[in-house]
Amino acid sequence: MKYCRNIFLFVLLGASLIVSGCSSVGIATGAGAAVGISAAREGGLKGTANDIRISASISDKWFKYNVETFSKLSLTVEQGRVLVTGVVQDPQDRVEAIKLAWQVEGVRQVINEIRIADSQGIKGYLKDSWITAQLRTKITLDRDIQSVNYSIDTVQQIVYLMGIAQNQSELNKVIDIARTIPGVSQVISYVKIAGPEDKG
Repeated sequence: MKYCRNIFLFVLLGASLIVSGCSSVGIATGAGAAVGISAAREGGLKGTANDIRISASISDKWFKYNVETFSKLSLTVEQGRVLVTGVVQDPQDRVEAIKLAWQVEGVRQVINEIRIADSQGIKGYLKDSWITAQLRTKITLDRDIQSVNYSIDTVQQIVYLMGIAQNQSELNKVIDIARTIPGVSQVISYVKIAGPEDKG
């Protein structure tokens, strides 16, 4: 019983390092344990290996940008879908963290749950949140747009778009919709056009 419990704790520790660690070292340490649980995950060994690679690559980009800035962020990667949680001090750092995540090959979706420790005030926060919600609703209701492939971040009424567009026409439509929302002062796109592996 003690032997089984030790194995369970080892696997659990390894898995937690994979999905939530912000350091490349921690992610690499958990790689061995991932093999033991990957068979139970959708995608199997290949999917697990790809998620580990994505997590390590994002962590590496954050480290090279500024390790202290992103020290309070955590990653969860599941079948190319990335969940980012944690806290940053500057709203622009939140934009940069998500932008860097989208640059990694194989990323299909980035869910931004980063919180700002020192905001521009409740009024500014509510205005930005309203703009983001309006744009998210509009593109979700549009059948020609695959909205799940887009991340939206609004900082001081500037809309930042990140993600993968199926084609240039879809991206142009999203940008045009963003520009029609009251209060938007600028739309900045970091969206890339889908390649063969992104469409699969």
